[in-house]
Amino acid sequence: MALPAADDVWRQLDRVTDPELDEPVTDMGFVESVTVGDDGVVDVAFRLPTFWCSPNFAYLMAADIRTEIEKLPWVTGVRVKLEDHMFADKVNAGVNEGLPFGHVFPDEAPDEDLAEIREQFREKAFRRRQEAVLRAFRDRGTSDDRIVALTLADFDATDTADDTAARQKARYRDILRERGLAGKPTDPAFPTYDGGPLDAADLGAYLSALKATRLNMEFSGSLCRALLDVRNKGRDGATGEPELADFMPKPDTMAQERTRR
Repeated sequence: MALPAADDVWRQLDRVTDPELDEPVTDMGFVESVTVGDDGVVDVAFRLPTFWCSPNFAYLMAADIRTEIEKLPWVTGVRVKLEDHMFADKVNAGVNEGLPFGHVFPDEAPDEDLAEIREQFREKAFRRRQEAVLRAFRDRGTSDDRIVALTLADFDATDTADDTAARQKARYRDILRERGLAGKPTDPAFPTYDGGPLDAADLGAYLSALKATRLNMEFSGSLCRALLDVRNKGRDGATGEPELADFMPKPDTMAQERTRR
């Protein structure tokens, strides 16, 4: 049985997302193990779909893992371990020492602190979450004029019947608050990412653009899951090359069982 402290850590890990996919690393199956020491030091091992996953993505996830776990008041230290990656040693040393990405990878990106990349992916996450909720309001028969006029209070008072939309509604609400786009009950519920208003006449075209972002992220997510599944089969002793079916989208795995070791 998992200790309460370990459960606390897993809840924090649920807040860490793959920056490219906007999916929690726990749901993606990236987290290999969580160990909580008697001294309050937490060790987390994680593993990405391929040996050559982009080092900046890996660094973002490793740094976010450390940051989220350090928020727990009882934690005295965090050690993050990226496993089976071509730059694992560099990523692990840099993140655990609190070094900026450009310092650890001076040849690849000497001036890069990943802030710009993080912002690009944050915008994609906003667009994906917003699209799910906008479509949920449209599906329930809400007019475009009404949708663009909804306040945060209206938004909070409306339930969504669709499970995916309900999940993204809570996550969309989080990103509105994090970016300061909506905080007061009278604030518009559906601003653009730069804080501008939506126009009912342009909502259809706007939604089409959001859909393109979502489809791209969903395809990438399916590919990552397939790659990780193939990689895990190889680790378990299976032989043979990946087949086309290994890379086809699979049923949603958001509720997959997590191994807590």
